[in-house]
Amino acid sequence: MKFTPRKINAFLLFKLPSAFFTGVRVSSLSDDTAEVKVTHKWVNQNPFKSMFWAVQGMASELSTGILVMKEIDASNKKISMLVTNMNGMFTKKATGKIRFECNQGKLIRETIQKAIETGEGQTVIVTSEGFNEEGISVSKFEYEWSLKVKS
Repeated sequence: MKFTPRKINAFLLFKLPSAFFTGVRVSSLSDDTAEVKVTHKWVNQNPFKSMFWAVQGMASELSTGILVMKEIDASNKKISMLVTNMNGMFTKKATGKIRFECNQGKLIRETIQKAIETGEGQTVIVTSEGFNEEGISVSKFEYEWSLKVKS
């Protein structure tokens, strides 16, 4: 599969409809960075008129997960991936357009290579940070991905 924002957004509709219907969209993807955007709307707000934390979680996890999926695909190996831990921190009310960015593709690539070379499961901790339209951080998530080559 060629990984493009358009193809991934279509994938969301069929495989992750809750993310799709709450407005989560991949806006850009490179070898090292993934950017996912979501706009605060009625459908994804909490009772305090800001974006529900779980929507921020979906967008941030996607920004890390698509980098993992892309690197697994590039390796031409069957590798399982699973989030084994997650931490989130919220620093400002999330309203307007929020952009989540993960720029740790190189670290993911190195970890997958190590899993292939050693045949042992590996974990990698990657970060996705959400910024509002003013460039101010609203939330930051850490995801621990477990990666194991299937035999």
